Amino acid sequence: MNLKNKKVIITGATGGIGNSLVKKFSGAESKILATGTNEEKLNQLKTDFKDIQIEKFNLAEHSKIESFVDSASDKLGGIDILINNAGINLDSLTIRLTEENWKKVLDINLTSTFLMCKSAIKKMIKNKSGKIVNITSIVGHTGNFGQTNYSASKAGIVAFSKSLALEYAKKNININCVSPGFIKTEMTDKIPEEYKIKLISRIPAGDLGTGDDVSNCVAFLASDMANYINGETIHVNGGMYMA
Repeated sequence: MNLKNKKVIITGATGGIGNSLVKKFSGAESKILATGTNEEKLNQLKTDFKDIQIEKFNLAEHSKIESFVDSASDKLGGIDILINNAGINLDSLTIRLTEENWKKVLDINLTSTFLMCKSAIKKMIKNKSGKIVNITSIVGHTGNFGQTNYSASKAGIVAFSKSLALEYAKKNININCVSPGFIKTEMTDKIPEEYKIKLISRIPAGDLGTGDDVSNCVAFLASDMANYINGETIHVNGGMYMA
């Protein structure tokens, strides 16, 4: 996989999976712009990976996404790869779930992905090539207790990506998804130990995955080795869910 000098935008770069993505593409000598909302963690990324660019940006500011992508493209000298990794969860049983928290999760996880793709594709059409990898989740396929908003947003990303792939395949733009299972991150660290043990018992591989498991898959889909893969979702879940 040759990703050297590829111009890459990574959203949600300060989380566990995001950090692994930055590490993977930095190691491949890609040109990276990493974004997130946590300035302290972004600065730490810059310290750890001196060859990257960082920019604090809140994807909830939908009206500013196009100008953010324009700015990122100017800084990188174009956009070859977009990785939509940013996401939030606000879990609650449905009868207690507020409309506000429903909208917040869909706005960040789904609507922001749509707007990022829309803006990046305009650049990729001019370049006559591009790769987009959208990070979804196992719960977008299986559902999950207390996560109707999160599950809906992640399922929406899959259907959105399939439709987008159909629209731009002839423009030499590939759009695919990676669907992580339960990965060792700050989010899964918050799972009570008793429930985590039960969770792991349902994973054939016998353990949670790592950020590297996800970033390896993303790097493959972003490379020229995946030129004939389009509209697909690759599951990285230790066998917990098999499509």
